[in-house]
Amino acid sequence: MDVRTRSVPLILNNTSVRRAATVVISGGLLLTVSPLAAPAQAAARPVPTVSAKGAFLMDQASGKALYGKGNDTRRQMASTTKVATAITVLTIPGVSLSKKVTVKQTYRDYVTREKGSTADLKTGDKVTVRQLLSGLMLPSGCDAAYALADTFGTGTTTAARTKSFIGKMNAKAKSLGLKNTNFDSFDGISQGGRNYTTPSDLTKIARHAFSSATFREVVKAQKYVTKATTSTGGTRTYTWYNTNKLLGTYSGAVGMKTGTGSVAGPCLIFAATRGSKTYVGVILGASSVDARFKDAGKLLDYGFGSSTAKSMKLRSLPAGAQRD
Repeated sequence: MDVRTRSVPLILNNTSVRRAATVVISGGLLLTVSPLAAPAQAAARPVPTVSAKGAFLMDQASGKALYGKGNDTRRQMASTTKVATAITVLTIPGVSLSKKVTVKQTYRDYVTREKGSTADLKTGDKVTVRQLLSGLMLPSGCDAAYALADTFGTGTTTAARTKSFIGKMNAKAKSLGLKNTNFDSFDGISQGGRNYTTPSDLTKIARHAFSSATFREVVKAQKYVTKATTSTGGTRTYTWYNTNKLLGTYSGAVGMKTGTGSVAGPCLIFAATRGSKTYVGVILGASSVDARFKDAGKLLDYGFGSSTAKSMKLRSLPAGAQRD
């Protein structure tokens, strides 16, 4: 089920939205983009055309930008927010992936009320942080996001803890030097329209997240099956399918996260590895749910110097699997 946004679009003045776009690459050099100049190895290849309102492609190892469209235009990002949720958890000092979290009815009620995508966590079940990360990233579980925010925020109430956790997400963005990103949500369901980023900023968040081995392990899985202890001491099996159709479709695809919202439109953070080269990128505001994957394929082809996207057929999700 798509994550929806109840708020009106963020309104920005022309100066903040349409100023000349630049991106910092190694050595502090500022490079004008829209789209970015072709890298030397891709000089003979035509620059791809994508349907999305915003897009970006970056070399994971070097941080060098290869392509950009609307690089610094602020947009809502729907459930791609959850990449920031995941890496905020994973970089908390001393975090234990085996820590048990008891699922609260509050998490289920929230998903029902907001009509959010869900990992269908059952009240009273005891799940680990590692399991919650898969429930967060594969079926795009807003209940899993809530559980993580409630667990790793500080305060005496759920509201205080989730607010605290969102503060940690914003501190993460600040630590990465991002000036056009703000979170008011732990899952992308924005209550105030202040959950926004840019293609350039979100790619930097993705690059940072992808440096975590645990994160890479989570997001590359097309399917995850795990067992949890129920409130009565029994065992429950959870099966989650990854909403990222690029996995199993584009050769070398290894992540990362889908997102769809009424304001944000179809979004995608993507990554692919071939040989020693890995590219990460972002699609914001694609023309359709499937077009975001095709746009990503075009950008990856541009980086790898291939033509894979022309013939790729998107992987189908099983009946009953979450869509995002």
